[in-house]
Amino acid sequence: MISTIRIQDIADILIMTFLLYQLYSWFRGTRAMQVLLGLGVVTLIYFATRFLDLYMTSWVLQELGTVLIILIIVVFQTEIRQTLYRFSLLRHILDSHQETQHSQFQDIAETLFRMASNRTGALIVFQGNESLHDLMTNGIVIDSEISPQMLESIFYDGAPFHDGAALINNGRIEKAACHLPLSVSPDVPQHLGTRHRAALGLSERSDAVIVAISEERGEVSLVTAGTLRRMENPAELIIALDELLRSGTESPRITIRQRFFSNLLPKVSLLLGVCVFWGLITTRQGQITTVTAPIQLHGIPEGLVLLRTHPEDVTVQIKAMSSLVPPPSKLDLTAEIDASGITEGTTSIRVNQANINAPSGMIITSVSPSGIRVSAEKKLRKRIPVKVTLKGRLPSGRPSLQVTSEPASVEIEGPASQVSQIVSVATEDIDASRLKRGEEYLKNLRLPDKQVTVLRDTTVTIKLSDRGRGQR
Repeated sequence: MISTIRIQDIADILIMTFLLYQLYSWFRGTRAMQVLLGLGVVTLIYFATRFLDLYMTSWVLQELGTVLIILIIVVFQTEIRQTLYRFSLLRHILDSHQETQHSQFQDIAETLFRMASNRTGALIVFQGNESLHDLMTNGIVIDSEISPQMLESIFYDGAPFHDGAALINNGRIEKAACHLPLSVSPDVPQHLGTRHRAALGLSERSDAVIVAISEERGEVSLVTAGTLRRMENPAELIIALDELLRSGTESPRITIRQRFFSNLLPKVSLLLGVCVFWGLITTRQGQITTVTAPIQLHGIPEGLVLLRTHPEDVTVQIKAMSSLVPPPSKLDLTAEIDASGITEGTTSIRVNQANINAPSGMIITSVSPSGIRVSAEKKLRKRIPVKVTLKGRLPSGRPSLQVTSEPASVEIEGPASQVSQIVSVATEDIDASRLKRGEEYLKNLRLPDKQVTVLRDTTVTIKLSDRGRGQR
């Protein structure tokens, strides 16, 4: 197995591990991460039930998976948009360049601590590289310069904007009275109010930096990436904002070794999981199995009737590309062939891989034979009488009685060579000695040939009646 591993397979494993680790890093500690873990457990159960041939359980989980995908898209549409935005390689080019905010941190920090000493609650959001338009709602556009007077007037107790959050972007106060998504993490301390839960909720979904002021405790807290830190003085807040929101200066260099060995446990766990999953997928890769597929013709011209097909099935060689697909020996394959081009007589039709629908994860390698012969004849339709087949004799001394059928004649259709020779169609045998006048008996018609059909229900009504009242 190891000797057959290609460079492409190693790249496949590493790429998938990297993508899963990115999702883990972004959603760690959030409600979305808990849902992803739950889906992972359900997926493992599904594959286990398929491996153990637990058909009902695997079918239920498969049908449930379709519904869950739709629910996830509806419930986590904001997180999905943020994930796609983070994956975008052009977002740094398309986003507007963040202006330097260093010179304003001094006034902001002093103002915020002065508000905290006065027990004035506040929530200030510094936008990072990621857009917050989908996460911050119901905001009022202000677009003003940052000043102590403006910040104090926005969060003054009793002011219209007091309960919302202010957004600072590109060195200006862009909006006020914004609503933020609340954190649903069970690890949030119970003593934190709605303001701090909103700050944590936004930080879990973006790279924004949020400052929250508690009016009950008079504390200033800095919230980033789902974590909350209490700031002791303006100097500490200035240093933190300078490190998190610096622009135009070089970020501290992180060596390749540091990147590789940081968070080593989740990285190794994801790598092992991807390797196991890759092994499951490629266990039967390349295995070739031979199966028989019956031929089904469709599109036969209206004026022709099919006589025979030779051969009636084809031999198919199918290659499995994954162990997650059913074994080829359990497949129910059919060769769907278009017969709209056949004519009267014998017509040859080619058969190839395109005539057989292989399920996902399987490839048709060959079909034998490569052609079939189809014999067809003109279709003929005519009306013929129904002949009642009696077994035994009618009761003696009743010459005025006769046996009749309803209908007295039917239309048949089939190959012209056969239909032209048929003069009547007989019913199933009926015991004449047990017939009673006025009673009805249901009998089926005996078709003279399997390729000849009756153009109505094959059941007829037979009764014994007075002569002259019925039809022979």
